[in-house]
Amino acid sequence: MTLGLIPALHRATHRIGLLIQEAPSLGVTQGEAHILAHLAGNGPSTVAELHGSLAHKPSTLTSILDRLDAARLIERSTSPQDRRSFIVSLTPAGKRLAARIYRRLAAFEAAVLKRATPDEVRAFLELIGQIERGG
Repeated sequence: MTLGLIPALHRATHRIGLLIQEAPSLGVTQGEAHILAHLAGNGPSTVAELHGSLAHKPSTLTSILDRLDAARLIERSTSPQDRRSFIVSLTPAGKRLAARIYRRLAAFEAAVLKRATPDEVRAFLELIGQIERGG
C-alpha cells in the first residue's frame, strides 16, 4: 500500500514552513514563528495553552520560549490565578514581529480558502481532527 495522506500532509506543512523561511527578515525559526502567530491571534497564553495549540514536546516548547525570551520578543510572568503557571505575552518588539508573521500566514490562508468550498473546508477540518486525535 502506498501512503497518500501522510506525504500530502507533510508537503502542505513544509509549504507553510517555506512561507515563513521565504521572509528572512523575520529572523525566527518556524517553531518560533508559530508561537508568535498564536500569541498575535490569541493574546497572552499559558504555557499549557501553547502546548495544547501547537503540540510541541514540553522540552521543545521551553527551548523555543527561552529563545524568544532571550530575543526580548516575549515575556513570562506568573499567573495570578495559579502561581505554578506562567503567562506568555508579547513585548512591544514581539507584537510588531508577531503581527508581520500573522499577516503573512493569514494572507496565505485566505488565498487557499478562496479556492475551497465550505464543504471542502469542513471535511478537511474533520480529517485534521482525526489526525490530531491519533486516527
